[in-house]
Amino acid sequence: MPTPRFYVPATAAGAQPSALAPGNVLQLPAAASHHALRVLRLRPGDPVVLFDGQGQEYRAVLEAAPAGNPANGSGCAARVLEGGTVDREAAVSITLVQALSATEKIDWLVEKCVELGVARLVLVPAERSVVRLDAPRGARRLGRWQDIGAAACCQCGRNRLMDIVLAADLPEALQGALPAGGPAWVLDPSAPVALAAAPPGPPLPITCAVGPEGGFTAAEIALAESSGYVRGRLGPRVLRTETAGLAVVAALLALHGEYAR
Repeated sequence: MPTPRFYVPATAAGAQPSALAPGNVLQLPAAASHHALRVLRLRPGDPVVLFDGQGQEYRAVLEAAPAGNPANGSGCAARVLEGGTVDREAAVSITLVQALSATEKIDWLVEKCVELGVARLVLVPAERSVVRLDAPRGARRLGRWQDIGAAACCQCGRNRLMDIVLAADLPEALQGALPAGGPAWVLDPSAPVALAAAPPGPPLPITCAVGPEGGFTAAEIALAESSGYVRGRLGPRVLRTETAGLAVVAALLALHGEYAR
């Protein structure tokens, strides 16, 4: 069984940016404590791995919760042993602009984007999106997606959290996601050209935009092109929205040598 991993953000209660340092003892966040004690049935002395979401990873051992703190009475602490910066990020920085679709599809997409190594996921309503979120619901969903992303990092060994953004509209999403010096694609099954092979030289950041169920409208495709995106198709078949984004990410990673590392 792999050593359990837990996300300990620098802003957690009692934790400072330097908390993940050898010799420190820190209280695990409530969710991590619950998972360690109630789900995994870990006990004091068991080894764990702690990461801060900013690239740091440390070996640690569980300890009993500090006495005299009723709020943490059912929690646990960990003593940090050794570690430091451990980089498991993808070979190329990919931003995926994904139109909103059914909730369970986005939940699944967030998890798999983290596993694949997507740097930034921008979620945005489109004309054909079946889901519409007002501000309160959007904030709640974003919090849920961030929790799903952190849990996926625990599972896959990634030490940096994927940046997840909920944009207000498509113009904001497209403009905000334009890569610095790299290509920007908008997936369109009727595009005259396929996604190009990786250019020679160091990998540049890439952005790819994927429509909702039913795809982007003609007006939205035109908006993307006017914003600097190039229409591209991904093979001869029409993929579902939750498949297309992951397929293009996996293809781009392969073109840039991710799976030869």
